[in-house]
Amino acid sequence: MGLLPTSRIGKVQFFESHINPWTANATDIGLTAGSVANLTALTEAARAAFLAAEEARQASKAATEAFYTAVSSMAKSGTSMIETIRVFADVNNNPNVFVLAEIPAPSSGSPVGPPGIPFQPVVTLSQTGAISLNWKCNNPSGASGTIYEVRRQIGSGNFAFVGATGTREFIDDTIPSGSGVVNYQVNGLRSTVRGPVATFAVRFGVGGGGGLTVVDSTNADVKLAA
Repeated sequence: MGLLPTSRIGKVQFFESHINPWTANATDIGLTAGSVANLTALTEAARAAFLAAEEARQASKAATEAFYTAVSSMAKSGTSMIETIRVFADVNNNPNVFVLAEIPAPSSGSPVGPPGIPFQPVVTLSQTGAISLNWKCNNPSGASGTIYEVRRQIGSGNFAFVGATGTREFIDDTIPSGSGVVNYQVNGLRSTVRGPVATFAVRFGVGGGGGLTVVDSTNADVKLAA
């Protein structure tokens, strides 16, 4: 077995630990002061190069993580915009929207049936007052590209479009303070085919302990997130 360690940093550490005794006993162990001094300089240079390499590796790792995060944020924002464009074009029955946006219009005439009806909502109320609304939806086999339109009614007002999502989740962070009852209409949309509308009524401060209660128009089980 060789005397020197196999790893590069191991070699550096080996000579670092031997510099002092070799310097102190150079002539007694057959070395010259000049050769030991040269080895000392080489060892210090190797240590400095190792530290520089470690610093570069950490910087590269941080830069890579920053790149991944930036791309993820960009893709999430851009995907949401694409979904909004598609819904806007459909709501206004204006295919020219896709021309202006330079994105392909959804294919029409799909033999796949319409989206199912959303059901079994799960509601979470954040500390900031935002509502996170999740639901299930049984769509036809082979269906893809379903977008969910969300409309909101506060009190006895009219339902108004508040957004669209490509997942079975919608976060509403624009609820006015003091809203007692907020109704949400959710329906699936794929190309030009709309699914049935489900209505979820979210009631704030109802019940002995306050908090939330939810009524589902589909009469499915209703859940409040812990």
